[in-house]
Amino acid sequence: MLGSRLNIKSAVVVGVFFIFTPVVLGTSLFSLSVLAENEDAQAKNNSTYQGAKIFASLPSQKKSISPVLGISDARPEILTRYLQRYDSPLVPFVNQMIDIADKHGLDFRLTTAIAQQESNLCKKIPPGSHNCWGWGIHSRGTLGFATYMDALETVSVGIRAEYLDKGLFTPEQIMTKYTPLSNGSWAEGVTKFMEEME
Repeated sequence: MLGSRLNIKSAVVVGVFFIFTPVVLGTSLFSLSVLAENEDAQAKNNSTYQGAKIFASLPSQKKSISPVLGISDARPEILTRYLQRYDSPLVPFVNQMIDIADKHGLDFRLTTAIAQQESNLCKKIPPGSHNCWGWGIHSRGTLGFATYMDALETVSVGIRAEYLDKGLFTPEQIMTKYTPLSNGSWAEGVTKFMEEME
């Protein structure tokens, strides 16, 4: 009796398999063919098919990550942001300012910090002087320049020859000759402005 029950169950399972399997396969094949026809029609109409995608192909090219890293000079960006923050007329000259600093072996921040201390980055200078660095300004008159970059070139040459080459490297040391009557605020200001550009 137990064996006959098993035979009946097995016969039912096999019967259900053979009845439903062809139906499921037929339905699937029919659905795929309808979808394929719809995709072909959509492609002919040159519009995007909005249905679900059944098949996807792999990319034709393999993507890879290159181990080569690019090196970029951040100084122009640092200097540009700093000058823009203070609305300085020196903004268009950022690359020239860095080139002049490099040419004379100066920290690119030094002359900018001095200009900030001396003239609020060229906003408070004798009219038409282009002298943002307080260079040659004394009781007998003011040294003037044709352009900001002419002034910067002269100042950079002077800082190299009269300060750095003579062992005056820090703002405190430079202050003793640049502004000997300062109570220390000049060096503090220049140091603070240089730190803002780090």
